Amino acid sequence: MNIIFVCTGNTCRSPMAQGYLESKKIPWLNVISRGIYADGSAVSVNSADAMEEIGIDIKKHISAPLTKEDIKWADRIICLSPNHYNILSSMGIGSKKLSVLGEGISDPFGWDLSVYRKCRDEIIEAVDELFEKGFFSLLQIIPIEERHIGAIAKLEKVCFSEPWSAETLLDSYKRGTKFFVAENEKDILGYIGFSAVAGEGYITNVAVFPKYRRTGVGTALVNEAVSYCKKENLEFLSLEVRKSNDEAIRLYEKSGFKCVGERKDFYRNPKENALIMTIYFK
Repeated sequence: MNIIFVCTGNTCRSPMAQGYLESKKIPWLNVISRGIYADGSAVSVNSADAMEEIGIDIKKHISAPLTKEDIKWADRIICLSPNHYNILSSMGIGSKKLSVLGEGISDPFGWDLSVYRKCRDEIIEAVDELFEKGFFSLLQIIPIEERHIGAIAKLEKVCFSEPWSAETLLDSYKRGTKFFVAENEKDILGYIGFSAVAGEGYITNVAVFPKYRRTGVGTALVNEAVSYCKKENLEFLSLEVRKSNDEAIRLYEKSGFKCVGERKDFYRNPKENALIMTIYFK
């Protein structure tokens, strides 16, 4: 996926956004930044200093103007303000390719380092929010179909010490377990399964292929299940998670789940307690 961050001069905001996204080291993301009125200037000293404070080096960045070749190359062009969006839209770039980072990032040009730090933090928060929404995965979430079963069985083997087989998945699907799959134009990224019984919801599995982790896929799947259960007027949605799985616990907490109990030796291979996490709708 090819991403371009665009601001005015490509010396402050957009190189900071580029540097932060590149620091995530997502192997299938290619990131550059450009300016509508860039003139080949070096990155601003305050931008470089603000990023260096968080361990990201952008000192070698040189500003460059957005070209027709850049526009053709990009899958997504992320504007640092609504004004940039409007300018590019007037050039005929469609809304499918264009977006604004957050609600727009305030311009720190001409201010002191404290303002650049604030700008940096706005950028980080907005980029992280895009990850949580699955923006960088180009994903869509749809109800599972039988054609997905084989790929999901492979995913189970990648993620779990006691994976569900294709036969088990298919049988569960036919018996009414709700499944949603996250996919893009090329790959299945992950899936979620949950049951809805007597007004109560229980998540059975959440799994994401390793190369798509930390890109918002898991959050998007969990939020899809939460939205479904709300629409179905369920009382709650609950799940078990390994007590040591801090990353998954944080994901569930972001989606509104809270720890309500613990199951001793719930998991095998290796043996471990499970935390019971639940989100209540009533």
